[in-house]
Amino acid sequence: MTDTVKKPKKPSRQQVYTLLVQIGRKDGDGLPAKATGAGLVIYASGIDEAEAVRETVAILKQADTAPLDVTGYGTLADREAEGHEISDEERALMQRALDENSVIVAQMEPFYGTHPEMNAD
Repeated sequence: MTDTVKKPKKPSRQQVYTLLVQIGRKDGDGLPAKATGAGLVIYASGIDEAEAVRETVAILKQADTAPLDVTGYGTLADREAEGHEISDEERALMQRALDENSVIVAQMEPFYGTHPEMNAD
């Protein structure tokens, strides 16, 4: 009988990034009828923030949404260093994104009317 030696698993380089994604309207997007778009708070895993953004945009497009803009807020450590208060619920969602190597929409806020930044003169 041969002994099989299992190699130790390499530590994952994946991290979780907090992203704010603005989406526009598209047929079948699931947003309320009078909404002009929405803002999504997302926790996405990736080797780096660029990969997390790419994966998030790809998944949102598959979900029939129209991503317009993505703002990255960094990893949990980055946010803590900036002084952000992070709830236990947020931490649990971040851990889930890491464990499942996934993209999690933590919050969705529909926009109604025009976006405030568009009217800033």
